[in-house]
Amino acid sequence: MTPAAAAPPNRAYRRLSVEERRTQLLGAALTLFAHRAPDEVSLDEVAAVAGVSRPLVYRYFPGGRQQLYEAALRSAADELKLCFAEPAEGPPTERVTRVLGRYLRFVDEHDAGFSALLRGGSVAETSRTTAIVDEVRRAAAEQILLHLGRGDGCAAGPRLRMLVRTWIAAVEAASLIWLDEEKQPIADELRAWLVDQLIALLGATAATDEETASVVAALLPLETSSGPAGKLAARLVPVVGGAAHLLPPD
Repeated sequence: MTPAAAAPPNRAYRRLSVEERRTQLLGAALTLFAHRAPDEVSLDEVAAVAGVSRPLVYRYFPGGRQQLYEAALRSAADELKLCFAEPAEGPPTERVTRVLGRYLRFVDEHDAGFSALLRGGSVAETSRTTAIVDEVRRAAAEQILLHLGRGDGCAAGPRLRMLVRTWIAAVEAASLIWLDEEKQPIADELRAWLVDQLIALLGATAATDEETASVVAALLPLETSSGPAGKLAARLVPVVGGAAHLLPPD
C-alpha cells in the first residue's frame, strides 16, 4: 500500500499587534505620500498597498485620510529629525556634510511627498501639519547650533540663530529646486555647495558679530586642509587676491 502523501505544512499565521499593524499602515501611506501629494492619495490605495481592507484602515485611523496623513507626516518628521543627529566628533564641517548627506537621501526617497510637504497648498494642510514641519526646522537648527558649539547651556545669540535658520531655509529651497531640476547637480555636489554656504555665512557674519567671530575662532583649529573648510579656503584665496584693490590704503 502506497503511503499517503504528506500534507503540506500549514503556514504559520501571526496576528499583528496593534502597534505593528499601525506601523504597517503608516509605511504604506508613506510609500504613497512619497510620490504623490497627500490629497491625491485615497484610503483604498493605502489599503491595497498594505494588503488589508479599507474598513481596517478606518479602524486604526477613524479620522480618515487627514488623520492618516498627519500620523504619516509625524512619522516622516521623526525620521527627518534623526538625519540631523550627529556625534560631536571630528571637524564640524565634516559633521555637517554627513548630516546633509542623510537629509538629501531623505529628499531623494520622498521626492514628491517632500515637495508637497514644504510647498504647502495641499487640502490636507492644517495648523497641526504646519506645526510638525516647523518642529523639524527647530530641531534641525538646534542640532546645527550644537555643531557650532552653542548648546548644552550655552545659548546662541540672535545673530547666530538667524544665521543658522537662514541657512536651513536655503537648504530647504535648494532641495525643492533640486527636485524641480530633476536632481541636478548630483547630490554630492549639492551637499558640498550647501556646506560652503554655511561656511561663507559664518565668515561674513563673524566680520560684524562678536559672538559669531568667537565661534569661528573656536572651530577653525578643529578643521583640516583636506576638509570642506580647507578646500573652500584654497579656492577662495585667488578670488580674495583679486579684490586687493578694494582694501583701504594703509
